[in-house]
Amino acid sequence: MAWTKGAEKVVSTKSTLSLPPSVADAQGPGEREIARVVTTAEVDRQDRPAVAVDVVILSVRDGRLEVILVKRNHPPFEGLWSIPGGFVRYDESLEAAAKRKLAEVTGVSDVYLEQLYTFGDPERDPRMRVITVVYYALIRADQLQTPSRDGDTSYQVCWAYDLPSLAFDHESIMRYSLQRLRAKLEYTTIGFQLLGHEFTMSELQEVYQAILNRKLDKRNFRKKLLLMRIVEPTSHTKMVGPHRPAQLFRFNPRAVP
Repeated sequence: MAWTKGAEKVVSTKSTLSLPPSVADAQGPGEREIARVVTTAEVDRQDRPAVAVDVVILSVRDGRLEVILVKRNHPPFEGLWSIPGGFVRYDESLEAAAKRKLAEVTGVSDVYLEQLYTFGDPERDPRMRVITVVYYALIRADQLQTPSRDGDTSYQVCWAYDLPSLAFDHESIMRYSLQRLRAKLEYTTIGFQLLGHEFTMSELQEVYQAILNRKLDKRNFRKKLLLMRIVEPTSHTKMVGPHRPAQLFRFNPRAVP
């Protein structure tokens, strides 16, 4: 965040695998054991799980929590929507793989990204044994553009609480992602990742309501945040209607996360 027992297997003397001279020429008992383990690891490579990352990309627009999905154009699950993801390259870390996939889909990389959970049901991918490490990214509305490349319609922005049928176990991944995000909203300031540096209280409440998928009482919401000193007023205002400007606030860096 030792799947195989390769070291316990006996390697056939008919193996055609070539070993480094320092291993193949081992003479002592300990050195011969190293040679046996290395050979077994090569033999069992095909039996080991593949590792992938999936990135749940979330944003709030027009009062709704939205997620980016990708349409699969090849088996398995051809034609179904899925969470963007891919296999981890041999020379990259899990986080680097997640950032690469995020940049491929959205064109942005400097956003909130957190590792969520590891999903490893043996039957989750019909092709092979695949373990996926799920991340979620929070992107401000002004950073998010509808994913489309030269008319490519393989990406779609959907309301996170009303999704089409998803490939693999991605419905379970989405449910867990939303559950985790809602829970963190109660004891962290994660919601501020979806706002600019300055914001109105209405914009902040809109983010909370979008994540929780329910209306909040305006007076109680503002009173609670101000008492907790999570936000502080600025000297700036913003026109939100034809009549009067609204006070702008910002996250209080001295607040306890």
